[in-house]
Amino acid sequence: MRPTSVLTRRLALAAALTAAALPGLTLAAGNEIRIAHVYSKTGPLEAYGKQTQIGLMMGLDYATGGTMTVAGKKLVIIEKDDQGKPDVGKSLLAAAYGDDKADIAVGPSSSGVALAMLPVAEEYKKILLVEPAVADSITGDKWNKYIFRTGRNSSQDAIGNAVASDIAGLNIGVLAQDYAFGRDAVKAYKEALKKAKIVHEEYLPTATTDFTAGIQRLVDSLKDKPGPKVIAVVWAGATTPFGALAALDLQKRYGIGVGSGGNILPAMTAYKQFPGMEGATYYYFGIPKNPVNEWLVANHYKQYKTPPDFFTAGGMSAGIALVEALKKTSGDTTTNKLIKTMEGMSFDTPKGKMTFRAEDHQAMQSMYHFRIKVDPAFPWGVPELVREIKPEEMQVPIRTKR
Repeated sequence: MRPTSVLTRRLALAAALTAAALPGLTLAAGNEIRIAHVYSKTGPLEAYGKQTQIGLMMGLDYATGGTMTVAGKKLVIIEKDDQGKPDVGKSLLAAAYGDDKADIAVGPSSSGVALAMLPVAEEYKKILLVEPAVADSITGDKWNKYIFRTGRNSSQDAIGNAVASDIAGLNIGVLAQDYAFGRDAVKAYKEALKKAKIVHEEYLPTATTDFTAGIQRLVDSLKDKPGPKVIAVVWAGATTPFGALAALDLQKRYGIGVGSGGNILPAMTAYKQFPGMEGATYYYFGIPKNPVNEWLVANHYKQYKTPPDFFTAGGMSAGIALVEALKKTSGDTTTNKLIKTMEGMSFDTPKGKMTFRAEDHQAMQSMYHFRIKVDPAFPWGVPELVREIKPEEMQVPIRTKR
């Protein structure tokens, strides 16, 4: 009987210690704000995910003055890898809200994953701050009131690129990826063009590595058209069609140019083969002139020995937006209070001021019309600013259905 009595006493003591610890645990949880970041740590958009994560952490650091606290509450970041797969992203977001007790979530990298995640935010009635997924439908017909986005949408991309390419008589062939990002981008681009004409749309699988057949169909549709001609590329990921396009020397053979928006720096190495190419970009570290961007560039060089990239700026914008909202609520993470606070909220970012539009929670922001310059000092084609396209110049459609 004696061993049993000892065991019983030990179990009772353990239970008592656990019970005594519970108030402390509850207090610790009350002193935390838990932010889940669901993004592509691996998969086809791994490079985008890594940049976003770095930017998010730098944004939180910048906006909290290095304390990583808001209103006395510690910011706890929970990282989850969606692998670029919609079903994985959906289940991970549910686990973040349900099991990890995340107050807010950020992500993902892919538009396809984002669309799968939107209903989860609505089910758990918690905010999902979308960065950097682009498809219009995220803040359009698939939107719900728990969705905010600091990333630009397809319409902002399209309107910016239309400013750069909407020339009377221009014939455009579009090469895009066959999923929400590519389809929404082309739809918005067609709506934004008033003078130029899209004569062919070519959609290829996201994992395409051989672009020969698709490019040939574009060439066939354009080569006999009178006037200026261009292939506009809408492509995300590490493998792009620019090398294949450059090898064909289409300008010399058929008078067909190449146009595109901005991209990550590794992808823009191919832009050196297209000097003078114009488009519109979301961000390039050398373009915006403001204190936030100066801090980002200086600190990114200091920590990583490289300039911040396309999605680093977006991640930082998301981090700043969250901190500014939480400051305004004094650390209160009640969803309805956050929604009321964030609707119409303006905040400073590496791109300058952004404002969450009340109707669809899309961040209104500048885009940058650029022209590619070849500079031996840089391994990529350098986008030189033609002009900043300010938010008030862009009539970005409200596409919500609710």
